Amino acid sequence: MTTFKRWVLAKRPDGVPSTDDFRLEQSALPELQDGQALIRVDHISVDPGMRSRLSGDSYAPALAIGATIESAGIGKVITSHNAKLKEGALVWGGFGWQSHLLSDGRGVQALDPELYQGKIKPTSAIGLFGIPGLTAFFGLFEIGKPKQGNTVVISSAAGTVGATAGQIAKLQGCTAIGLAGSDAKCAYLKEIGFDIAINYKTAGDLTAALKEAAPKGIDIYFDNVGGETLDAAILNMRKNGRIVVSGQISEYNTQTPRGIRHTLPFITQRLKMEGLVVYDFSVQFGEARQQMAEWVNEGKLTYREEIIEGLEQTPQAFIGLFSGESFGRRLVHVN
Repeated sequence: MTTFKRWVLAKRPDGVPSTDDFRLEQSALPELQDGQALIRVDHISVDPGMRSRLSGDSYAPALAIGATIESAGIGKVITSHNAKLKEGALVWGGFGWQSHLLSDGRGVQALDPELYQGKIKPTSAIGLFGIPGLTAFFGLFEIGKPKQGNTVVISSAAGTVGATAGQIAKLQGCTAIGLAGSDAKCAYLKEIGFDIAINYKTAGDLTAALKEAAPKGIDIYFDNVGGETLDAAILNMRKNGRIVVSGQISEYNTQTPRGIRHTLPFITQRLKMEGLVVYDFSVQFGEARQQMAEWVNEGKLTYREEIIEGLEQTPQAFIGLFSGESFGRRLVHVN
């Protein structure tokens, strides 16, 4: 009999989540049945986009009280009675904040050893090659539609979504400007090819700082933050500019979102603003991963991971996302 640990939702968060909103449980897994496999979870993700579902319906229904906190994970098949899931295989899927699970194979995929080798670590399956990297890829190409010579501004640029979007923008011949919350993060953005990095915490008037960085205006704004940062970008958009709404981390913990203050530029500058749920492009995920893998292996695209040790630390790792302490793709090493 296998015992496992899991974090469940204890109560609905009020504002920024606290550790009291989560509860760690330990129990025994049911006996393995025909068609099932036992998966040991090795790494899980913590994602700011999950915050809204802890309080109510979002892009998916609200998480139920007592339910396992959902997240992407990678792990290893320990025992299998399922032909699809071979014993010893590395796999990934929506495993949640837990140490083990039984799976019938639905929603679980084996990692392709031809892809995940060399510079491409298995953990990137839930980072650069998972939802964050794919969000950057499809947000930029499907909504941003970059053209050579465009100026692209990205908020929360040191995260996996932002850093990936900025590097892809550079590959398309664009000028990339990143917003980040520390000098160290800004230095990282410069290292990976951003033309300009702005520390929004020390920049003062962000509208003026963006005007100085992009005197001819912004063609594409890739938004991961919302709020005042989005308004500052709107006031600097060029005619026919495109705004990609990928995330709104500044709004996730507020009962009354601030929203947009400046709408006139949408008329005068003929702006377009569109929200992104990357699952809409799921049939194209394989092609996107292959393209990004080529860039990684050619040294044109890099990624950064931040590993937190121990399943017990998962709530704190998640909560820290909302204070800006994370740097790169934040994962938890379960075992």
